[in-house]
Amino acid sequence: MSLPRLGIMAVYLKQNQLEELPYFRLLSERGRALGLDVFVFGTEDVKPEKSAILALRYDGASGKWVRRWARVPDLVYDRCRYQGPVKYHDLKAFRTRFPKLLYLGRPLANKWAIYKSMLGNEQLLPHLPETHKFSGIPETVKLVKKHRLTYLKPRNGTGGRGIIRVERTSPGHYLLQGRNQQRVILPPQYVRESQLPSRLRALGLSGQYVVQQGIDLTLPSGRVHDFRLLIQKNGRGEWDVTGCAGRVGPPRSITSNLHGGGTAVPADRLLAQRFASAEQVRDIKQTMERIGFQAAEHLENKYGALCELGIDLAVDPKGGVWLLEVNPKPSREVFRKIGQRATYRRAVSRPLEYALWLYRQRERERQQSE
Repeated sequence: MSLPRLGIMAVYLKQNQLEELPYFRLLSERGRALGLDVFVFGTEDVKPEKSAILALRYDGASGKWVRRWARVPDLVYDRCRYQGPVKYHDLKAFRTRFPKLLYLGRPLANKWAIYKSMLGNEQLLPHLPETHKFSGIPETVKLVKKHRLTYLKPRNGTGGRGIIRVERTSPGHYLLQGRNQQRVILPPQYVRESQLPSRLRALGLSGQYVVQQGIDLTLPSGRVHDFRLLIQKNGRGEWDVTGCAGRVGPPRSITSNLHGGGTAVPADRLLAQRFASAEQVRDIKQTMERIGFQAAEHLENKYGALCELGIDLAVDPKGGVWLLEVNPKPSREVFRKIGQRATYRRAVSRPLEYALWLYRQRERERQQSE
């Protein structure tokens, strides 16, 4: 009997290289141990005339990736992050062509649409910072003047690209900081209130941005921080919090993303540095996990079955927990970097265990219908 085939759908970057290959190697090795036939492909590798895929397989004996023909998989683990409208349409076309495959997750909407959907959830509402779709410089200036901190974020951005932070440093004076689309830190700009419209206009903002109330994330060191909570489906098809870790940004950075030079820190240690009360730290952690479950259940009800979510959380100086962002294609490297090896292994294994659960559920339904 052949093994269930799990295809990891990924995006080609420059020089025809697939992203996340180290992670895919771990999935291939662990998948083989669990009884899955794992291979990697991009939409470019699908050959309709052959009803086959020219896929990448990891050869454990040689330690190399090799190209081999594969049948269309039984299950698809979509790891394709947003790379622009052309690639998005390619991915949509693949799902349209193969609607009966078992997909571990579904694409979510952009940051603005996700935020709007969560506004209707009474449990999540108290944890959502005020956010608006960019509608012009005058409206943006009003929001910047309303809050001491404001973030301007691309609706489809990842890894801290293109994010701008505006801070009111004193009455009538502001500090603009951020990163460009290549994650390069921009020189800080100190401006007067009268200069805000022209400086914001020079940033080239458009309807592809959202304007969000900022939460004070600055540590005594001057660096910013946040928390990444990873919630995944387990081998029983149930949501379970895999782990939570802190991230501290590099000097002069307004974001804490690891891809942008951030440092991973155990969540317990970071919280204990900020809050002296062990009881308050415990309450904060419980609130983080509760928000994770509520967000996962809400988004699954809205968009359909999901596999995993990376949830970015902020804790303000009073201990209030805020939901900043939801990532449907989360990394798990933060747990490896803080030395939580068991959590990291679990984070790698869970999508595979959930895939097996999905496959067995479908096979059971087929047998019952015969």
